[in-house]
Amino acid sequence: MSVAGLKVSFATSDGIFTAVKGIDLDVKAGEVVAVVGESGSGKTVSALSILGLLPKQARIEMEHGELAGEDLTVRTEASMRRLRGSKVGMIFQDPLSSLNPVQRVGKQIVEAIELQTGLRGGAAKKRGIELLQQVGIPDAANRFASYPHEFSGGMRQRAMIAMALVSSPPLLIADEPTTALDVTVPSQILELLRELRDELDMGVMLITHDLGVVAGLADRVVVMNRGDVVERGSTAEILGNPQEEYTSRLLDAVPRLDRPGRNRPLSASGEPVLSVDGLEVVFGQKRRFGKSSLVSAVNGVDLDLPPGRTLGLVGESGCGKTTLGRAIIQLNRPTEGTVEIYGDEISGLSDAELRPLRRKFQI
Repeated sequence: MSVAGLKVSFATSDGIFTAVKGIDLDVKAGEVVAVVGESGSGKTVSALSILGLLPKQARIEMEHGELAGEDLTVRTEASMRRLRGSKVGMIFQDPLSSLNPVQRVGKQIVEAIELQTGLRGGAAKKRGIELLQQVGIPDAANRFASYPHEFSGGMRQRAMIAMALVSSPPLLIADEPTTALDVTVPSQILELLRELRDELDMGVMLITHDLGVVAGLADRVVVMNRGDVVERGSTAEILGNPQEEYTSRLLDAVPRLDRPGRNRPLSASGEPVLSVDGLEVVFGQKRRFGKSSLVSAVNGVDLDLPPGRTLGLVGESGCGKTTLGRAIIQLNRPTEGTVEIYGDEISGLSDAELRPLRRKFQI
């Protein structure tokens, strides 16, 4: 991909707003180029404009544009449709808004496989399961028939990555591909992208604010701020010796565990704000005949939260963190155990009884 003088503007009630101000971007075969910057700096808008995915109100201008051998300055919707998927894959930032909520995940992947590779029937399904396994979905053969809402956030992101890789495109645009993933999975995804880059000589445009991902994968870095490119260079140069103040501020903002903490001493008085005892959540139901389909999502959790403190609950996708939180405030009804908030036991209360108490807690 090679783009020069890319400008993107939008007509607003306050006049013309220029989101991207004449930038140059290029990605060579076998190279990973990271585009970094704060939210609103123009990273995603640049990528969407190159793919022709912005709304009609957007005005896109470029002095030169080439994508997989196609001239982007004379593109049509039909030509862009041929490019998308077959020549360039896109991993979107929010998988929940990109997946169809009423279709099974496997069906959506098979649709992409059939459109882009020509495989049909059992062969397409087999390829879809292989892709889910490749991106780290556990028990892929069974999860193939799940709906998006039955996947965790990290699993939905991995399903989106699988769809982007269906045709092994020569260019992959990855918009925050690891944002929704738990801490042990990004390394798997990055290793997968490295393997694809090496095996297929694939170019990758990586849009991210995670400088750890940049350090682990990118060959070059382009830093954007308010629609402009403020600095570019090799990853070692940008991360090790930034020349621009804005780049230095980005690096300084990265959270580090070796910096002094801000924990305060525990108060000697006060009952726990939250007290959880033996909380269990089981999904599914026992069947009189046939195999029962029971999943133990939360299994006997105890915790106390003193006033004025912050409790961090961490773990991989699917370990029960979100289900526990929803069970505490009774959005998922616990199977066993008790929950007390400010000394009031709320487990087992009806919706009508809970309603006046909900002023005391939010999710």
